[in-house]
Amino acid sequence: MTEARPTSPVARRRSDTASALAWHGAFAVAVAASLGGLAWQGVAALGPEMLALASAGAAAILGALLSLASGGAGRAIAVLVWAVAGAVACHLTGGTAGPLAAWCLLPAAAATVFKGRDLLALGAAAALAAAAVTALDGALFSLPTASADAAPWLSLLALATVTVGFAAGLIGFQGAVRRDGRRKARAEALLHILDHQPLLFATLDRSGRIRSAAGAPMGGFTPTELEGRSLGHLVAEADLAALAAVLHAAGRDGQAQVYVATPDDGCLDVSLRASDGDLLVASVRDARDQLLRERRLEAARLSAEQQNAGKSRFLANMSHELRTPLNAIMGFSDIMRQRLFGPIGDRYAEYAELIHESGTHLLELINDVLDMSKIEAERFELSIECFDAREAVQAVLRLMRGQADRAGVHLRGVLPIAPLMAEADRRALKQIALNLISNALKFTPTGGSVTVTVQASGDVLEIVVADTGVGIAQDDLDRLGRPFEQAGDAEQRAAGSGLGLSLVRAFARLHNGEMTVESSVGEGTSVTIRLPVLTPVVVAAEAPARRQG
Repeated sequence: MTEARPTSPVARRRSDTASALAWHGAFAVAVAASLGGLAWQGVAALGPEMLALASAGAAAILGALLSLASGGAGRAIAVLVWAVAGAVACHLTGGTAGPLAAWCLLPAAAATVFKGRDLLALGAAAALAAAAVTALDGALFSLPTASADAAPWLSLLALATVTVGFAAGLIGFQGAVRRDGRRKARAEALLHILDHQPLLFATLDRSGRIRSAAGAPMGGFTPTELEGRSLGHLVAEADLAALAAVLHAAGRDGQAQVYVATPDDGCLDVSLRASDGDLLVASVRDARDQLLRERRLEAARLSAEQQNAGKSRFLANMSHELRTPLNAIMGFSDIMRQRLFGPIGDRYAEYAELIHESGTHLLELINDVLDMSKIEAERFELSIECFDAREAVQAVLRLMRGQADRAGVHLRGVLPIAPLMAEADRRALKQIALNLISNALKFTPTGGSVTVTVQASGDVLEIVVADTGVGIAQDDLDRLGRPFEQAGDAEQRAAGSGLGLSLVRAFARLHNGEMTVESSVGEGTSVTIRLPVLTPVVVAAEAPARRQG
């Protein structure tokens, strides 16, 4: 079941005009039919009856034209025309005692049909005037009378047309009353909503004085109490200048918004929009809760940053503390495995080798943690120098060659013949290459290959490490690059700390560069590092690459 939608004012005016035209048209048709019928029956010859009907018919046509073309003023004139026509018809048919005496009420019927409340008084006065004039005529003059045969038909016509007019008008007024009731109910509902919502709405002049207000109380004032006051009564003295500035901005730009403090240390969100004339429409919201939430969030952010900084400092301090005994362990185990102070048993030599390898692995992890802690604490300082980027990558390739051979993976480098002079941190660049190659070897099975490409693209140094390994799943790919995040199975994850790629990304960002990773499961992985560190000399002297097997 659908609810009837309220009609618009334009639609209602069109409907009222249509009903008025229908009554005028029906009146004219009824008069014309009466004229034709009386003439055909020979009941009335051309005389006062015919003239009376003709005057009423002319009034119907003229009234329809006036109501259609001239709006409210035309309808008022039409009511007066009906008064004249009714008085004339009554005068020609015997006055108030004649068969057309009911037509003295035609002005009131027409006003009712027009559904204009302002016309009802005019219609009633015009009907009373027509009846009074007709009665006066009957008292002063000898009026013509209608024939006995025509009188019943004329009486029936007069009563029918007036009755139809009043009935149509009353039906329309009932609809108007129902519409008024619905409008009143909607207005009351809107007022209820307006009074119980959390905003204050107000109209202001350009100086900020409140002309009218509705909605929620604000600053200890009800909307009625705020009328006539300045909006500045709600604002702390320190923010009055900001309020004045936003009032000026709203008048100039059409709209503006500002957050201002209140005298009780609260906060208001004031939105202004220009309206017709010199008025502004204001929406004022109590932003105290929002301010408290923002303060809590800011406090939580500061606390998290402090905790993170504390964690980074703790890790940095612990890394330094661990390095000293670890260096001693590695040094003594190295002396033992090299038998510098004499021969030892093979079993002890094997243990010394394992101790040295474990210490080396642990030192690498500690160095990674220390570097990441410094970066997160924003205490890592790059040591910028000018060097050939190829040499740094070649050194890493030589270092990783043995690990690649033991894993059965073919490691090759593709480097240009001409030097690539870069202004960067040499150790960071080596660490980038080392971490990327180590990761590629870890994820590449026996028989696969890892290719390291170094090239120049304008002033950007590109290092691409591509492998033919197992690839990385999309879920793992989205996590890579964050500290302590790892990909692969449990055995592969156990082989590192999860800091390799995060350090690579961090070192790249410290050089204003970027890292991108492309991978598909079963098809391998390609990691590209782009660093804008090449000197202008290199940009002009880019050369073909040479391959190292």
